[in-house]
Parts: sequence; C-alpha cells; structure tokens
Amino acid sequence: MKQLKVTIDEHSGFCFGVVYAIQMAEDYLNEYGKLYCLGDIVHNEEEVERLKAKGLEIIDHDKLQSLHHERVLIRAHGEPPETYKIALDNDIELIDASCPVVLKLQNRVREAYSDNTPILIYGKHGHAEVNGLKGQTGGNAIVIEKFEELDLVQLPKKLALYSQTTKRTKNLYALKAELEKRGVEVDFNDTLCRQVSNRDIQLREFAKQHEKIVFVSGRKSSNGKVLFDVCKDNNAETYMVSGVSELNPEWFSPNNSVGICGATSTPLWLMNDVKNALEKF
Repeated sequence: MKQLKVTIDEHSGFCFGVVYAIQMAEDYLNEYGKLYCLGDIVHNEEEVERLKAKGLEIIDHDKLQSLHHERVLIRAHGEPPETYKIALDNDIELIDASCPVVLKLQNRVREAYSDNTPILIYGKHGHAEVNGLKGQTGGNAIVIEKFEELDLVQLPKKLALYSQTTKRTKNLYALKAELEKRGVEVDFNDTLCRQVSNRDIQLREFAKQHEKIVFVSGRKSSNGKVLFDVCKDNNAETYMVSGVSELNPEWFSPNNSVGICGATSTPLWLMNDVKNALEKF
C-alpha cells in the first residue's frame, strides 16, 4: 500500500446557491415523488444521478414548451424572462431556486439595459447563467468568452461590463483594462460571487500545502474549470477526476501528501468517496 496522507479541503463543496436548489428539489421529491428540473440541477453527473434515482427528471427548454400543469424547478443558474412566460402560459408551477446572487445580477443588467446602456457580459457562450443574463436585454447584450472575440464585434464607445458570477477575478479585471485600452468607456461592475472568488485565494494555499492535488469536478462545470486551473497554476501535480473510477494509482508515490478539493458543484459525499479510495491504494 502507498499509505497516502489524504486531506479534504474544508472550503470545498457546494456553494450556498447549489445547497438551496438541491434542498428544494429533495423537499419536493420527498413530498410528491416526482419533479422536473430545467437543465442539470448541478454540473456534477454523480449528484444528478443520485437525484434522478429519487424521481428528478431533467428536461430542456423544448420539453418545457410541451408541458402543462406540472411542477418545474429552476436551478441556481437562473432563467431568462421567456421561461417565466412559458410557465405562465402552460400553467406550470415554477419552483424557483435561482441563486440570490444571480437574481441580483439579473436585476442590475435589466436596469442598466432599460437606461439604454449597451451591455457586455463576460461569460461562457450558451451557459445557463449567461443565457439568463442575456435574456434581461432581449438578447441584445454582447457576450465575450475569450478576449480574441473583441476583434469580431463592433464595440460601442461606452458600455456596462458585467460578468458571469463564476469567472476568474484576474481575467475580469484584465478584460476591463483591455476595453479601456481600446478606447471604450467602461461602466465596470464586479459581479463575481465572492464565495467563488474567495476559493480562488484559498485554493492557492491549499494546493501548495500538498505534494499532489486531486480536483473533483463534473466536466460541465465552468466553475470547476476555473478552480482546477487555480490549483494547477500553484501545483503542477494536480489531477482532475469526476469520480473514483478515474483515479490512477500511478499518479502517487508512497507516503504522498494528497489534497482533495472541488468545485462549488462538487458534493462532499463524492470527495469523501475519493478520499476513501485513495486511502486503499
């Protein structure tokens, strides 16, 4: 046996927005035995499968339009206004688990747009949160995922800059600087979730404290990609897994100090499973 010394990062695990959404889902599942959810409730395959076993059914927006007289959960990422209109038209009861941080951001974007301010959103194309933000502008906001895309759009002389809540702090501020370098007057709004951005700082230290890092995250998690990069930047011996089956004993040497951490969408039970597996190597 390798006798690995394994520690789970105390700051990792679900953010409060995800905890809230999953608790709401479980409450309704316990009462009714069935609940629709618009998109994956969390970007973690193992947690989604656990809830499916309890009666959660994942649907897309096409399916939503054909539903009537049902209960549908809106996950923490939030939704654009069109989703609420469809629900109203189809007599659908929405269980709204939108994260309060996201809802506040949606309101800020909507208010800025109503003042005829051009909006630029820094975020992942097609991401549910970004779609919800863009929806506050009737689909007219500019969305930038990579800085190179600035060359492909007609930038206004003045704009309001907002960000998907889970992007990296340094990248958001770098985008602001790049826009100003191009002569754009920027109404800057730091709309990052501090629970996520603070993990950026915490993980830098955690990654340095261990010889090897196992980062547990679903492959769909934008936040997971961001925080994995933070670990990798501070410890080259960082490995991402979505579950126990992806662990490779060859990554480790006898008596290695191994740190386990994860995304805001990674459940603690899954990190514990990974810890138990590593301790058997």
